[in-house]
Amino acid sequence: MPDPGGAGRGRAHDGVAATSTGAGAIPGEAATGPADEAAAAAAPPPCALVIFGASGDLTRRKLVPALYALACDGLLPAGFAVVGTGRSEMSDAAFRETMRDAVTRFARVRFDAAAWERFAAALHYVAMEYAASGLARLSERLEAVDRAHGTGGNRIYYFATPPSAFVPLAELLGEAGMSQEEGGALRRLVVEKPFGRNLATARELNTALHHAFEEPQIYRIDHYLGKETVQNVMVFRFANGIFEPIWNRQYIDHVQITVAETLGVEGRGAYYEEAGALRDIIQNHVMQLAAIVGMEPPGNFEAETVRDEKVKLLRAIRPIHPDDALRHTVRGQYAAGEIDGEPVPGYREEPGVEPESLRETYVAMKLDIDNWRWAGTPFYLRTGKRLPSRATEIAIQFRRVPHSPFSGHRATPGGALPPGGIEPNLLLVRIQPDEGISLRFGAKVPGQSMRIRSVDMDFRYGSSFARQSPDAYERLLLDAMLGDATLFAREDEVEEAWRVCTAILDGWRAHPPDRAHTPNYPAGAWGPEAADAFIRRDGREWRRP
Repeated sequence: MPDPGGAGRGRAHDGVAATSTGAGAIPGEAATGPADEAAAAAAPPPCALVIFGASGDLTRRKLVPALYALACDGLLPAGFAVVGTGRSEMSDAAFRETMRDAVTRFARVRFDAAAWERFAAALHYVAMEYAASGLARLSERLEAVDRAHGTGGNRIYYFATPPSAFVPLAELLGEAGMSQEEGGALRRLVVEKPFGRNLATARELNTALHHAFEEPQIYRIDHYLGKETVQNVMVFRFANGIFEPIWNRQYIDHVQITVAETLGVEGRGAYYEEAGALRDIIQNHVMQLAAIVGMEPPGNFEAETVRDEKVKLLRAIRPIHPDDALRHTVRGQYAAGEIDGEPVPGYREEPGVEPESLRETYVAMKLDIDNWRWAGTPFYLRTGKRLPSRATEIAIQFRRVPHSPFSGHRATPGGALPPGGIEPNLLLVRIQPDEGISLRFGAKVPGQSMRIRSVDMDFRYGSSFARQSPDAYERLLLDAMLGDATLFAREDEVEEAWRVCTAILDGWRAHPPDRAHTPNYPAGAWGPEAADAFIRRDGREWRRP
């Protein structure tokens, strides 16, 4: 986890430059760049990263560009290699050329020919069937890589494959003895989401993976947790004495977590028909954000301590009975409409989607948390495709003042704004885009009369730090090499999130949406009208990012 001293200080309004204190730095001295970070960071042990599914989109767009950025920042170990695998026939040279194009297009750092040549020398590819014979071929190549690159027999296996391959691959690695940590060699497994389709299948997947790997060897990756702003929520709470004392039901009226996308399913219609918005976004990304916002302060920032507190929060979520699912949620599907003035098709017109599909592309839901900190303070979660803007944010709305001498009106229950009243304070964490944190408060408008207007005090990563934030996969890949599981989901975290979502799925299955009213929002709208009515019945309104 980030050192609390690394939180940084926002740029002052008088033009004083912002400073940040990194691990091991003298307080008040600015960190100067990647070289200082590389010097301060713990060095990962030598290892070979084995990517199953290396010919796929994830490897091209995210994994290899992230590894190249780590290499440019001097954060990879001296003994390091990548061994990509896939069913497609490809030579090392062809794999390197494909990855060169990917790095040029998608890497955070600018392409440098000399740096690329050094990095590319450690890229290898093995064409193989996912069977015992293919694994023997892979094992031979890994032994050669150990000799050539000094990777010391250490392996990190990355499953960048469809979920259907997770269990067979894990079983193969276990049967071949390639998952066992013997003689001090490390063996780790990084698994992409989805982690099952419901609680039962998540448990089955965990059990199957445990036949080959122990739980401490398994790193379930959720790229949202690698984002700088998400990590900064914990630093913001636990490294600043003014916020944690008011981070509770006494001062906070409610929490809204929004993941809004302007995009549609983008050629993933067949996948989305199986998944839907609840499985795709809520069960993993949004539930993890809720856990981080709501968790109790950990005793330290060791991985298990932090994850214990997240699990406690998830366990405190009040169970939603399937019969009550429709009272706690709203689902929607987008129709044809306009995004940024351009016409876009409806979900049912997307390739791979059934013409009469009832699959949800929008979800809004309310969670009640039954613990001392949050009792009576609801968490509202929502996600949707083809919404007016792309935004991921956490909005903490504080309670209204109990009596305002300026407006002549008392605050009304539930947070509704009375005529002439003052807007409540709002803490906004913007995860993407325009990463930063804003605090909204009331200020007097200049003039003779007592007029009050809400103003924002902003911290922005782009202006406060003279460097670009690393990509989420850069942080998470480096943590997997270091053996730091803080930002990865543990099995009980996954199962607790599925406990909540499975009950909703069961309720939806028992009460399918009305075909006559599906789809129920046009592309370019902020979801179905029922979602607005859903939150208004509590006297609240959705934010419009």
